[in-house]
Amino acid sequence: METRRPLGQANVETTTTAQVTTLDPAAAKVLRNTYALLAMTVAFSAITASVAMAINMPFMGLWMLLPYFGFLFAIQKTKDSAWGLVWTFALTGFMGLTIGPILNAYLAMGGMQPVLMALGGTAVIFFGLSAYTLITKRDFSFMTGFLFVGILVAFIAAIANYFMQISALSMTISVMFLFLASGLIMWQTSAIVHGGERNYISATVTLYVMLYNIFLSLLHLIGIGND
Repeated sequence: METRRPLGQANVETTTTAQVTTLDPAAAKVLRNTYALLAMTVAFSAITASVAMAINMPFMGLWMLLPYFGFLFAIQKTKDSAWGLVWTFALTGFMGLTIGPILNAYLAMGGMQPVLMALGGTAVIFFGLSAYTLITKRDFSFMTGFLFVGILVAFIAAIANYFMQISALSMTISVMFLFLASGLIMWQTSAIVHGGERNYISATVTLYVMLYNIFLSLLHLIGIGND
C-alpha cells in the first residue's frame, strides 16, 4: 500500500534541501572573488620566484619575517580599499621571491622531481579540501582556537629550530604545518560559506599563506624521503 506524504511536509523537505544545496549569493560572490584573486597572486608569485631563481637571489633566512609582518599589517589596515589589493600583491610577490632560493637549492640536490611532487601534492590537498568543505558545507569554526594556537606553536618551534638545526624536530614541524595549514584551508572556506568572512582580500591572504606553507612542508618532507 502506497503511503502519501502530507503536502506541507514535502514542501518543508524541498525547502530544506534547497537551503543545503544552494550557496548564499553574498557568500558565492566572496568565494568567486577570493578564488580569482588567489589564482592571480599564485601566478604572480610564480613570476617573482622565477626572477629570484634567475638572478640566484640569496636565502633571506629570518630576515624575511620583517617585511612579511609589515605587509600583513598593511593589508589588515587597507583590506576594505583598493590599497588592500596593492599590498596583497606586494606580499605574495615578496613570498615568491623567498621561494626562489629554496627551489634552486632543491633543484641542485634532487632535480625537478621533488618540486613537481610538492606542487602536485599542494594542488591535490587544496582542491580536495576546498571541494569537501563546499560540498558538505560543514562549519569548521569550532577548530578556530586549536588551529591558531597550533600555528603559533609551530611558528615558534620553527624559529627555535632555525638556530638548533635538529633534523627530527625539523621534520615534525613540517608535518605540523602541513596538517594545520590543511585545517585552515577548510576553516577559511567554511567561514566564507557560513558568512563569517565577507572580505575576499583577507580570505585570499589566509589561503595563499596556507598554500605557501603546504608547498614548503611537502617539499621538505619529500626531500627528506629522497635522502
